[in-house]
Amino acid sequence: QVQLVESGGGLVQAGGSLRLSCAASGRTFRRYAMAWFRQAPGEEREFVATISWNGGSTYYADSLKGRFTISRDNAKNTVYLEMNSLKPEDTAVYYCAAARDLIAGNYYRLGSYDYWGQGTQVTVSS
Repeated sequence: QVQLVESGGGLVQAGGSLRLSCAASGRTFRRYAMAWFRQAPGEEREFVATISWNGGSTYYADSLKGRFTISRDNAKNTVYLEMNSLKPEDTAVYYCAAARDLIAGNYYRLGSYDYWGQGTQVTVSS
């Protein structure tokens, strides 16, 4: 079992930055691929970024490349999402997710992830 707790969300002006954190419980954190998804009001949950168990591989939603950066610290059981040049359309609840056996090419699928956090709200004002 892995429990995930997100933090770092809040209200920020357009053009600003935020860093989200996701703290994971358990001694097996380093075995999991980790990801961030987000869900805006009235929209489906969508893929943001994923990182392999050792941080060696990362993938991003095409629309977010260059603005968002995912990273992890296995010693701290934590995964991060650095968000820069934020736009009002980035407003959403951001969720952390963990996958025990992530199949290559399926990293953007919600069903590929075994555990989810409760989410943290990010609001970007114009």
